[in-house]
Amino acid sequence: MKLLLISDEESSYLWDYYRPGRLDGIDIILSAGDLKPEYLEFLVTMGRAPLLYIHGNHDGCYEKIPPEGCDCIDGDLVCVKGLRIMGLGGCPLYNGGPHQYTEKQMCRRIRKLRRKLRKYKGVDIVLSHAPARGLGDQEDLVHRGFQAFVDLIDQYEPRFLIHGHIHPSYVQRRTGDLQRGKTRIINACGYKILEIPDPEP
Repeated sequence: MKLLLISDEESSYLWDYYRPGRLDGIDIILSAGDLKPEYLEFLVTMGRAPLLYIHGNHDGCYEKIPPEGCDCIDGDLVCVKGLRIMGLGGCPLYNGGPHQYTEKQMCRRIRKLRRKLRKYKGVDIVLSHAPARGLGDQEDLVHRGFQAFVDLIDQYEPRFLIHGHIHPSYVQRRTGDLQRGKTRIINACGYKILEIPDPEP
């Protein structure tokens, strides 16, 4: 199974200079936030794969202009093509804007999904905008990760936590994916292709 991970920066390769067939073989598109709705609409049209998205802290326009043909899973847990995917958008509260949460508020959002976590017997992918605390985040308030995500990883051991929000230009030294226990942490800023074995029936 092949997943397209996108976040924060629209890719010229996938948009301005797109060529037919470039998205062939993509099974699911996951957007970790802060992208133009027109970009998501273009990708879901050209890729013909389901596109699931959450909100970044700059996605206030989605309220008035939601990306057509795409599915918002923010605050939800869904099963798509055999993958259990949880959406937790937003970032730490810093100026009272949309899609900003205190640590307690994010903990409550996760608690609300416990019934679905039991129903689906866990989660394969956590799709978040902000990273987990201490796992690819920054020290300033805006780009600090959530401890609630660390606790979520430790308790439910998802295969992946996919986030955005941390642009490569914010990091002095480029690093690859991170690992905590059984969970691989991927920064989707820009775009990445993730290939995984097909889920078991």
